Amino acid sequence: MAFTEEQMQRYSRHLILKGVGVKGQQKLLESKVLVIGAGGLGSPAILYLAASGVGTIGIVDGDCVDLTNLQRQIIHDMDSLGLEKTESAGERIRKLNPDVKLHLHAERVTPENIMALIEPYDFIIDAVDNFSAKFLINDACVLAKKPFCHAGILQFQGQVMTYVPEEDQPCYRCIFEEIPESGSVPNCSQAGIIGAVAGIIGCIQALEAIKYLLGIGELLTGKMLVMDGLTMNTRVVKFPPKNKNCRVCGE
Repeated sequence: MAFTEEQMQRYSRHLILKGVGVKGQQKLLESKVLVIGAGGLGSPAILYLAASGVGTIGIVDGDCVDLTNLQRQIIHDMDSLGLEKTESAGERIRKLNPDVKLHLHAERVTPENIMALIEPYDFIIDAVDNFSAKFLINDACVLAKKPFCHAGILQFQGQVMTYVPEEDQPCYRCIFEEIPESGSVPNCSQAGIIGAVAGIIGCIQALEAIKYLLGIGELLTGKMLVMDGLTMNTRVVKFPPKNKNCRVCGE
């Protein structure tokens, strides 16, 4: 494909970057990423995917924007209050990069709809805030052989890992196995979250997606990046190969 003059200027910093260049930018423009959740994690992920020129972005979220969201969900603003998060996010992306084709799904992921939602996409981002949805995303992506990036945040801490089906690496369920009992682990509305941590972790998810699409760098497969925002201690925890007894990716 030939770039327009506007695209040459827009993506100029990519075009001169070793590892991206013209061919890499073409790959991004031809790629499709689905972001499930347009909140604290999804906001920065969606913004940076769109800015980088990922050609098709799907956004799944069943909530509407309220005032408590604006402390961390930077894709939304005061004019978005009361709007569906998918529409609010879509409006922001249309203003940011007209190259991006948007598919908006104002719904929650369920066992009934998730396989159809993820099917058209090259990479999935888990940006949800509850364990049931996280396990559902993992299980669906493993069964459908879709690469995805998980993340979780709480208070001043965050974690990120990536799963690629072609590799002999553990999935999310290999590591955590079971959905925690209701109420056993607090969520952000109960324990709080510093907004900047959501921003950092969401940006890492976008970077993992971009690296995968370009086929460059080292992904967080078989390991998890864990960050403590208070101390700025960041460590990468390595895991053994996938659990052969895992109910989703095992034998």
